[in-house]
Amino acid sequence: MIATVRRLLLTRRRLLQAAGAVLLAGGRPVGAAPDAFVWLPAAPEGAALAEQLDQGVARGELLGLHGVFVARSGRVLVERYYPGPDDRWGRSMGTVAHGPQVPHDLRSVSKSVVGLLYGIALAEGRVPAPDTPLLDAFPAHADLARDERRRAIRVADALGMSMGLDWNEDLPYNDPRNSEIAMERSADRIRYVLERPIVAAPGTTWRYNGGTTVLLADLITRGSGLPLLRYAQDKLFTPLGITEAEWTTGPSGQPAAASGLRLRLPDLARIGQLLLQQGQWDGRTVVPPAWLTESLTPRLPAWDGLKYGYQWFIAQNADGSPVWMAIGLGGQRLVVAPSLQMVYGLTMGNYTRADQVPRTLAVQRLIHAAVR
Repeated sequence: MIATVRRLLLTRRRLLQAAGAVLLAGGRPVGAAPDAFVWLPAAPEGAALAEQLDQGVARGELLGLHGVFVARSGRVLVERYYPGPDDRWGRSMGTVAHGPQVPHDLRSVSKSVVGLLYGIALAEGRVPAPDTPLLDAFPAHADLARDERRRAIRVADALGMSMGLDWNEDLPYNDPRNSEIAMERSADRIRYVLERPIVAAPGTTWRYNGGTTVLLADLITRGSGLPLLRYAQDKLFTPLGITEAEWTTGPSGQPAAASGLRLRLPDLARIGQLLLQQGQWDGRTVVPPAWLTESLTPRLPAWDGLKYGYQWFIAQNADGSPVWMAIGLGGQRLVVAPSLQMVYGLTMGNYTRADQVPRTLAVQRLIHAAVR
């Protein structure tokens, strides 16, 4: 598993180099009633890992680490927080005393959350099925369907980042040529994504593309009649007992669906626990199990050693068991290992550091060495 993570992180070096200040901070807190689920008390076997983390931070080996939350079978193994400089999409927040009640940028972990929301909306009949031609779901851009190749793109290709369109997020996020930044600055984000030049047959090639998440979020908001954050609150966060969430907005005033979610670390871990529980929470279905199966089915090769499902990365342990991953700029991670009944979340502040890759890997290596 660690070897796979290392290959992924090294491959992503350019993508993770810089985050620009092109998105404006926004969003609002949401409220939710307490739920019956509680994390079980810390297990003593996590003490050694906690000490390793503390020492690594003290020695400067884990620079930028803000939070680590590791749980196994619903029991907390490690929960650690460290103060440090942080920002909210490029806007400095100064030195933040991180803790269990402090929200943190999740960056592209947001994509995986939107993927779960799409499955919830699909079960409610509010969004089109994956096999639907994508342009049928965007009638305001029906003129684009005159291109036969573009008509072949399905909703599933947006879910799986395999639309076959030209898209480049390998550039730093303060570079206006970066496709996500160009999209956010465009007069019409939806049109910008849909009319990108075709470079491959849809469904055949994976290409990292935050625009796909924007399309999915638009379908959710139009189908539900609710803002993205409110829909997330009603259908996902409230059932999980998540009482505070924010979604950063872009220049258009719309949520940055692909990268703007902010949650507290224990709440992020609840989303991972939901996956371990096959979409069930306190006796009710939050995400349909069939949708989780679809989302977490490896479909196309992504970065080296990983495959991609529907807005989730899938790795494979040496024994063949899957590991599900949501990955965000700067060291944000949600990792679920069902064979170990383990979920862990990381928050870090290395958004613009060139060495963020080895620093994230160092934390993950400690976790995987401690939990076998």
